Amino acid sequence: MRRITKIMSTALTVAMASTMLVGCGDTSTGTAAKKGDDGQVTIKLFSNLTDRKNGQGLVEQTIIDEYMKDNPKVKIEVEALDEEAYKTKFKAYSMSGMPDVVSIWGQPAFLDEVVEAGVLAELNPADYSDYKFVEGSLTGYTYDGKLYGLPRNTDIGVFYYNQKMFEDNGWEVPQTYDELLGLADKINEKGIVPVAMDGGDGWPLCVYLADVLFKITGTDYTSTVSNAIKTGDFSAPELKKATELLKAASDANLFQKGYDTQDYGAAMNLFTNGQAAMFYMGSWETSMATNEDIAEDIRTNIRVFTMPTVEGGKAAATDISAWNGGGYAVNANSEVKEEAIKFLNFMYQPDKLSKYGWENGVGLSAQDQSSYMTGNETELQKQIVDILSKSTNLSGTPINDQGTSAFKTSIESEIQSVCNGSKSVDDFLTAIGKACK
Repeated sequence: MRRITKIMSTALTVAMASTMLVGCGDTSTGTAAKKGDDGQVTIKLFSNLTDRKNGQGLVEQTIIDEYMKDNPKVKIEVEALDEEAYKTKFKAYSMSGMPDVVSIWGQPAFLDEVVEAGVLAELNPADYSDYKFVEGSLTGYTYDGKLYGLPRNTDIGVFYYNQKMFEDNGWEVPQTYDELLGLADKINEKGIVPVAMDGGDGWPLCVYLADVLFKITGTDYTSTVSNAIKTGDFSAPELKKATELLKAASDANLFQKGYDTQDYGAAMNLFTNGQAAMFYMGSWETSMATNEDIAEDIRTNIRVFTMPTVEGGKAAATDISAWNGGGYAVNANSEVKEEAIKFLNFMYQPDKLSKYGWENGVGLSAQDQSSYMTGNETELQKQIVDILSKSTNLSGTPINDQGTSAFKTSIESEIQSVCNGSKSVDDFLTAIGKACK
């Protein structure tokens, strides 16, 4: 596993006291663009950020608009799809012709096969020596010592919760996993969903499983997962216990009815509409606190906590599930590769992606953001930074992204079955083990 050695710099850790097409021009085809006879260059960017008015999508579009303003002969066309649709079409593009700049993920399950297929362009690490990437953040985008992409995020698995709802009902933030499950009864009694969960896509449940497993194994998390994937044997008691605790959450009605068929948007809407007390997702959704499409009394009361400790587990409360997530790469066969890399490097200048992300409350960057802190950040931003600054150990890549794409497909499609009881814990562990062989 490509482990994060340290996610944020010392300066940062001590500093705080719908599928749609968008962009500029015709986006009917995502294949790489060409340079025109008149010197006009068209770059096609394939993105997993569909909301261009909020969060990371707004940041991405802002930088695109700036680049075209500074470079009048460059036109950037964006095709944006929701994440699961994006990954499906990415596979198709990898065979038929990739857009010039693409969203990628710096985990073995995604990166290794596309690099081996020669799809991504090699980047020059020296170009980024002064880009303030935090220690270890480029590791997941490096293959055989060569750099093939740049990370956008530092991601933390968290429970977002409605602070006012908790206070009004006398609910306490759970400190242990047993308390979390016990809280489900109290919240359900009020006719409110305890935790909104995107179970239909599979991967959030896998991230949750990895989060619980990390609380059980602590610093042995890496070896536990890598050994299981290497041998195809998932019978280790820690893996079985983590899976049982995931199923226990479902059995306790911690998640909404039908969660195993509901997607990201449905789960998020339950929380942002006040129908759910909590929402399990990554720190990239910190921008909910500034999203004016969410009612003010909800967005201003969004707070966060990490996975509670597990009885008998090796991890402390300050050992958190964290990894470097999505980023960008360039098509190795792009006819405008030079300009595409120039645009990529523009995006990652410290005063662009990282700065705008911080100003828009978009989680944490893979670059040092300490110089952009004003003290006027949202309470949610402050909490996220505080969690990271006080962290003692970081998990690294979630379990579903540590193996091959076949393993990823298997665990993300099998996990709903073990959660809803249609497959036993043992059968689930056997099935995902077979996918590794």
